[in-house]
Amino acid sequence: PKMLVPCLLRRVVLTVPLVFVVALLLVEPVRSDQEAGTAIPAESRPCVDCHAFEFMQRALQDLKKTAYNLDTRVRT
Repeated sequence: PKMLVPCLLRRVVLTVPLVFVVALLLVEPVRSDQEAGTAIPAESRPCVDCHAFEFMQRALQDLKKTAYNLDTRVRT
C-alpha cells in the first residue's frame, strides 16, 4: 500500500498533461468568419503556442501542488 501511492501519483502527473495536450490538439480553431468588432487584433493577443504553453505550465504547477499535498497527507 505504501508503494502504491507514489506509483499512482507518478501516473497522474504523467497522464494529466498528456490529456491536456490531446485536448488542445482536438479543439477546433477559431474561425475567421467572426462578426466585425468581436475579434481581437493579432498584435494584442498572444500566439496560440504561447497560450497553450502557459496553460500547460499552470496545469503542471497545480498537479505538483496536488501531488505534494497528497504526499504530505500520506506521510502524516
